[in-house]
Amino acid sequence: MNIRLPSADGGYRLYRPNGDPFAPLACGPARARTFYSAAHVVADPLAASAEAGPVLDWESTLAVRRRLWAQGLGVAEAMDTAQRGMGLDWATAAELIRRSAAEARAVGGRLVCGAGTDQLSAGAPHSLATITAAYEEQLAHTEACGARAVLMASRALAAAARGPEDYLAVYGGLLRQSARPVVLHWLGPMFDRELAGYWGHDDLDEATDVFLKIIAESPEKVDGIKVSVLDAEREVDIRRRLPAGVRCYTGDDYHYPQLIAGDGELASDALLGIFDPIAPIAARAALALDRGDPTGFRELLDPTVPLSRHLFAPPTRFYKTGVVLLAWLAGYQEHFTMVGGLQSARSLPHLATAYELADGLGLFPDPELAEDRMRRLLAVCGVTS
Repeated sequence: MNIRLPSADGGYRLYRPNGDPFAPLACGPARARTFYSAAHVVADPLAASAEAGPVLDWESTLAVRRRLWAQGLGVAEAMDTAQRGMGLDWATAAELIRRSAAEARAVGGRLVCGAGTDQLSAGAPHSLATITAAYEEQLAHTEACGARAVLMASRALAAAARGPEDYLAVYGGLLRQSARPVVLHWLGPMFDRELAGYWGHDDLDEATDVFLKIIAESPEKVDGIKVSVLDAEREVDIRRRLPAGVRCYTGDDYHYPQLIAGDGELASDALLGIFDPIAPIAARAALALDRGDPTGFRELLDPTVPLSRHLFAPPTRFYKTGVVLLAWLAGYQEHFTMVGGLQSARSLPHLATAYELADGLGLFPDPELAEDRMRRLLAVCGVTS
């Protein structure tokens, strides 16, 4: 039976659901590459707009992580996919890190967690000392929970820094005192407009040089880097210039298959938001690399790129809306409500295309449930099938 979907041009199209989902998969972590999936959070729909701050459905949120671990993927916690800086405050993020770290220990799952400066008031000027102290608080909490930290880009630092020397001073101090190697995160302005000019330069070549200088001064304190600038050539260049032993975790949700596959000499590991909705395919692709089957890897992962490019289309920062929509359609959570009301951040035609692309990939364990939920969403918005 066809479903009537709205199009971006104001018209409609008929779509016949696929009805051929991927079978459930349970496996251990991949060996050829390290795969982390940034994981979304599930809001409490009865309290998601509470004035006291964001309220999560903890059981459903942790179930997202357990499902990723069961498929052999690591979890990147409390980062932008979890609405960090877009509805998730530091107090809730700190509790999320604590709970996820405990779950990771229980199942032997890989875990990295975001540490930033978002406990500082937005819009107010902050000194470098205050920014450093905020980073130190979050780094200490993450490491005390037993997790590896991802030093996330800081809006406060972007506003306060006078030039590259301030980034060198702040990050250098943090690396010297970290208890274990960290992951450095370069999040481009397409994900967060307030991070424009990060590393002290608008010019990306000059910014790259500063980023690499920070790593070169303390390579033993850097497990890896996550590059999220949606520029495959730049990532390949950075990858070639990294010190030995420092990983490159691609954060490029447009070009990830080719970057993970590598160029015959070097390859990227992965820390990606798209792995949350495409986990069944990403897990199988990782196993293909373990078997020494790069062709099978690309045959699995390449078809997911149109969905990823759609979810991460400008304004890219709203990609979380599509991620949560697909989790609801897949039956992994019981509602399509997000912290801060972010479920309204994308248009109905955008969501309809996300459904169509995901269904075509076989990402819905119960296609009839996904179709029914999509029909109900359309009906609420005035579209009848």
